[in-house]
Formats: sequence, C-alpha cells, structure tokens
Amino acid sequence: MQPGGAPAWRARCSALLRWLSLRLCSRRGTLLFLLLWLGSWLLLNGLVLVRRNILSDFCTDDGSKKILEQLCADFGAGSVSGDMCLDLCVRRQVHYQQCLYYQSGKKVMAARWRGRPVVLKSKLENFSSYQPLALLDYQDAAEDLSPVEVMFYATLEVRNSLGLGASLENPGNLSSLAQLWGAEPSNRERMYSRAELASLWSLLQQEEYTFLSLCSRVLQDLSVHVPRVLGSCGHFYAVEFLSAGRAWDQNLFSLEESGVSGQQGRWRIALSFLHMVSHFDLDFAHKLHLCDVKPENFAVRSDLTVVAIDVDMAFFEPKMSDILEQNCSTDDDCNFFDCSSRCDATTGHCSARRRNSNLQANSCLCVCVTRGRGRSLPLTLLRLPQVVCEKIFRPWFSPTLLGAKAGLPLQVELQRAVQECAKTEGGAAGDVHQRLLHVLTGLLKEGGASEEGGRGLG
Repeated sequence: MQPGGAPAWRARCSALLRWLSLRLCSRRGTLLFLLLWLGSWLLLNGLVLVRRNILSDFCTDDGSKKILEQLCADFGAGSVSGDMCLDLCVRRQVHYQQCLYYQSGKKVMAARWRGRPVVLKSKLENFSSYQPLALLDYQDAAEDLSPVEVMFYATLEVRNSLGLGASLENPGNLSSLAQLWGAEPSNRERMYSRAELASLWSLLQQEEYTFLSLCSRVLQDLSVHVPRVLGSCGHFYAVEFLSAGRAWDQNLFSLEESGVSGQQGRWRIALSFLHMVSHFDLDFAHKLHLCDVKPENFAVRSDLTVVAIDVDMAFFEPKMSDILEQNCSTDDDCNFFDCSSRCDATTGHCSARRRNSNLQANSCLCVCVTRGRGRSLPLTLLRLPQVVCEKIFRPWFSPTLLGAKAGLPLQVELQRAVQECAKTEGGAAGDVHQRLLHVLTGLLKEGGASEEGGRGLG
C-alpha cells in the first residue's frame, strides 16, 4: 500500500457520499417543489370554483346597485315600464338599503319607497333572462293588441306559471284577472306599449308574483295572509316589508308592536295560522301545498295576523302532482322538501298524492274565531297541516317554553294535540284538530279571564 493511500481512499469515499447526498437532496427538492406547485394549483382552482359556485351567490351591495342601475338604464331606453319606475329611476324616491337574498339569479332587496319599507323581488337577475312575448317580434301585431286581447294572453300565461293548465276556473272572466294590474280592460283608454307588454310578461313568468297578486288584489279575504304587492318596474316588483319569524329565537315571532302578553299572543298567532290554512285550502279551485314551512317564511302583523311572506315553494294540486311523480326505489326518493308521497314498488314511481298533509282537505269542522274589536270570523278548518304542527307548533309549545304553566291541564292537552297532529294521517285528523282548536280557544279565554281578574284586583 502506498503511503497516504488510506487517507486518499477516505477522501474519495467522502466526496462520493457528498455527491450522492446532493443528488438525493436535489431529487427530493425537485419532488417537494412539484408537490408544492401542484398543491398551490389545486388550491387556487378550488378557490376560483368556490367563488363561482358559492361566493357569487352571496348578497353584495355593489352587485345589487348595479342590477338596479341596469334596470333604470333599460327604463331610460324605453325597454321596460311600471308604476314604480319613475320613483326608482327619475325622482329617486326608492332608496336601496341592503341585499336580503341572492341565489341562482333570484334577487331580494330591502329598500324604502317614499319613506315606507318595502322588499324588491325578482326571480331572475336580468330582464333579458325572461322569455320574451313572441308577439313583440311582430311590430304590427304588438301595436294592434287590444287590452282585452292582452288579458287573454295573460290568462294563458298565469295558467302556465301556476301550473293550472286548462283547469283554471272561469277562463273567460278577464275583468277579475285584470285586477292583478289595477284596471279592467274595457276601461283602458289606450293600447299597451311594447315596454308595458314586455314588463308584464316578465312578471307573469314569476309564480310568486302571480300568486301574491291573485291573493291581494282579487281574493280580498286572503290578502291579510300574504304581503301586498305595491308596485313594479320591469321584472322587479315591490311588496310590503314584514319582519320574518326567527328559528333561532324561542319565541319565533316578535310581539313587541302588538302590546299583547307572550302567552296570549302565542294563542292568537296559532289561531291565525288555522285561519290562514283554511283560506289557502278553500279559496282556490285546487288545493294549495306549501313545501317549505319554517318560521323564516312567515311573519306576523301588528294585529297578530300570520302572513306567508315567501311562497316560492307553494304549488297548486296539478303542479304538485307533477313534482311528486318521479322514479323511486324507496319512500325517501319521494320527498320534495316538506312535501312527500309514497313509492310504489311495483311501478317504481312515486305517488302523485301526498302522504303528509300541508294544506290538504279532509274532514270539515266549522267554528268561529274572535278577531279584534269583537268581530267573529267563520273559520272552516278542513285539515290542519301536519307540517305546520311539526315545524311551528311542536317546538313553540314545548314544555320548556311554556314554563311553569306547562303542567296545567289545558297546556298538557295542547302538547298532546300538537304531537298527534304532527303524526296524524288519514281520516282521524278531524278529531285531533278539533281538540287542538278547542284547547287553543280555551287557553285564549283563560288568559283573558286572568287579565280581567288581575285588573279587578288592582
């Protein structure tokens, strides 16, 4: 062995190890870099996807104001019309406040119109998103349409919008339908302009607008249970502002403006729910089904009248049947929000008939409910909706919220009746609902007697 051979060998080995280490570190570094780059790319694209699909549906003031600016631009160009347009776009008497809801194009905004709080609504964000009236493509045809002819075409569109088909009663009664827009065709002195026709057609394609207008302008008895339509501009319409119920609040509805004590107010609101149900069940040619029952979709006026403020998920019987009829393997496949039917295993189709009740008629019970200033209103209770019992009454009348009086006979009976109401199907519903109505009326009288006694002792 040559002198100095061992140290030289060690030096070569050390150099080789250092070279291998650098190579390994370089490969690891490259791999780590690639992984970091890939992770960053996936994260960035994920954020973009989230923004497009979720964040884009968030309410923003800038987005809301741009929508109203575009609406006014369309009005300035003579493309849209409405009794609210001048106040919104010229006189500046409609003041935007905040965005309340925005999803899949549906826009709901809070505003003040001539100092009054209102809610602006449209099913679709842009006026151009609505199906245009085909007759507007023909200049002469559009200009020659008489008001009566416009009402005829409007009748057909209302049928289509509400899913009533040819079954709408009195299709020739255009005068009552004309009340949706405030004037009878025979009394109109001039033809409808193209902007009026286009705006009217966009409104008629919105189920909630046609339903609210029908209730508040044609069926006067029902108007107290839906928000009033106050005006429109293009495809947006304004309804009165009412404070919605609150699922997170144990009291559900605010009683501050009514001046009624908590328990008394609760019984009166419950009776108003029954009154609303009876109207929804009796005032139309077809039964009406509410498929989204929750406190946020109802409000209470200062006189404790219940109001259905969101009826996007309200369907008449023909449309409800079409929605429920679908392919299925189990009953779970036949659920449409709060509306459900049963699956027929032999056909593999859901039944067109609901298995739970919402506003569906059964046995009849006629009573009278006292309502303000000593007036008595006839209340025909057909079948108390199971979903209202389950989603509204059951949590509202729980022993925890009823407090120290929960063990009293009428309170206990109320809880039992609510439980049975929420579970009842078929012909036995009448007895349960009669008990519930009897108990609520008794509680209201009992509370009134207690207040009188308290004032007498004072």
